[in-house]
Amino acid sequence: MKSSTSMYFIGLMSGTSTDGVDGVLVDFQEQTLPKIIGFTSLAMPTPLREIFLSLNQKGENELEKAFIAANQLADIYAQCCHTLLKETGLSASDIVAIGAHGQTVRHRPDLGFTVQLNAPAYLAEQTGINVVADFRSRDIAAGGQGAPFAPLLHQALFSDPQRNRVILNLGGIANITLLAPHQPLLGFDTGPANALMDYWIQQHQQKAYDHHGEWSTSGQVHHRLLAQLLQEPYFQQAAPKSTGRDLFNAQWLSAILDNFPSLAPQDIMATLRALTSHSVVNAIQRYMPTVDEIIVCGGGAKNQVLLQEIGSLADCPVHIMNEYGIDSQAVEALAFAWLAKAFIDKTPLNFPTITGARHATIAGAFYPK
Repeated sequence: MKSSTSMYFIGLMSGTSTDGVDGVLVDFQEQTLPKIIGFTSLAMPTPLREIFLSLNQKGENELEKAFIAANQLADIYAQCCHTLLKETGLSASDIVAIGAHGQTVRHRPDLGFTVQLNAPAYLAEQTGINVVADFRSRDIAAGGQGAPFAPLLHQALFSDPQRNRVILNLGGIANITLLAPHQPLLGFDTGPANALMDYWIQQHQQKAYDHHGEWSTSGQVHHRLLAQLLQEPYFQQAAPKSTGRDLFNAQWLSAILDNFPSLAPQDIMATLRALTSHSVVNAIQRYMPTVDEIIVCGGGAKNQVLLQEIGSLADCPVHIMNEYGIDSQAVEALAFAWLAKAFIDKTPLNFPTITGARHATIAGAFYPK
């Protein structure tokens, strides 16, 4: 492999919300920032989503379920790629590589592993394009958390020599990137973003998510429940750190709600929204006491009530990434196109301040077309 003069890469992302697959086709021109020239998003089929969620916990016949689900996900990935090529008028031969994240079903850096279900060889076969995958395991092998990986891209896109900025990604899990002038780059997972709220509204309203946060406004925050939720030791753990559905899941929530049997579902929903906003802002203020601006991406950027609550708690402006010319839903997929290019160029990624790795590593594994 060699650094290519062709600058087209595809990035594919299916996050902890498990609601769909986002794909971007990116043009990387020398000495300029990456430019998204194509974007597509495909919904995750409900049966496949249910399999992924079940694989977050121990269960029956896990291996067979996992490999079948990985192939089905690769089919969706391939569909995204074909759509992007058609929309942009490019061919498979124009693309240097696909950066395919896979679907995280277990994330246990404390035990030395992370699992992103994927079928990169199958994806290369289906698309005729080189694939870079398995981005997280090399960092974990070097003693890191294997997450988050987006902060380096956030730094390239949004660092400002005069402003303390926070990039906040609200997916299933929330993560932040702290961009302070003349300070080391720092980024980590703060805790749940949409994962618990989506679970709760699915159980009680049979909806995939709380549109603009509207249902949560019909309830009242229960402060004693909120205080107990915030007692989770993860929130007090120092960065670098990362988390996922291994911790913040239905079982975790149910064990705490057993102590509050009479609460109305809408009050619990309001409290789960407050859990996200408080855990995010507490994490920000711990490491960046003065914040000039929070820039939000991810599915939670559409939850207007949540964003207002975060802005009020942080006492600073909150802006959606779209206001800066980057689709807030596309930025995570963009990160994996960027990571694929870094791999092809053999660029070591300096993650120690972000993930806690002992040294910089080249992230990814290569699957030729």
